[in-house]
Amino acid sequence: MGITLGEEKPEKFNAYTRLLLEWNEKINLTAVTDEKEIIIKHYLDSLSLAAFFDLKGKSLADVGTGAGFPGIPPQISEESLDVLLLDSLGKRVSFLEEVIKRLGLDGIQAVHGRAEDYGIKPDYREKYDYAAARAVAELAVLCEYCLPFVKPGGLFIAMKGPSAEAEIREAGKALSILGGELEDVKKLVLPFSDYERTIISIRKCRHTPSGYPRKSGRPTKSPLK
Repeated sequence: MGITLGEEKPEKFNAYTRLLLEWNEKINLTAVTDEKEIIIKHYLDSLSLAAFFDLKGKSLADVGTGAGFPGIPPQISEESLDVLLLDSLGKRVSFLEEVIKRLGLDGIQAVHGRAEDYGIKPDYREKYDYAAARAVAELAVLCEYCLPFVKPGGLFIAMKGPSAEAEIREAGKALSILGGELEDVKKLVLPFSDYERTIISIRKCRHTPSGYPRKSGRPTKSPLK
């Protein structure tokens, strides 16, 4: 993938794996428990952000981060990246805080909350160069969750499986309302596997109107289509 990790960073990923498997016995973090599969499906997938986008000195909001994907792996790779990890489950945030502490990660913050609530807070709204989400919801819904975090001129990056064409077509209205424009669609096969991925780049061209995101639950119940 063209990423050089150096000597210390692979050990951070190993420590991450140990914590992930340890905590996964107590709370549901991942269905993937084979170490090689964790590396491919979680770490390499997340590191595609570092392969395709300039993260040096930038900021990233990882919306619906779960066990820290995609936000933590590119921050391990590029330490100057400032990352917000946002998740709605307190137990997962406790896990993320433990990972940050044990791996000695600077410039990364785990926050317990919903995108609908944090997307309207002045300290978070339109403050990030990038927002990213992986397998959280359909694209039209993700646009409402993520675009409010992105600065005008920044990018929302949606990380999807092999087939995303229908979602892209159905997200046209959401993009128009929320201030985004489709910029690029990249396809890749994750190294050492046949797993196909789609990375959708949406440019934030205008400020998101003040009524968005709508209140909790509305984006999923009534997507902008």
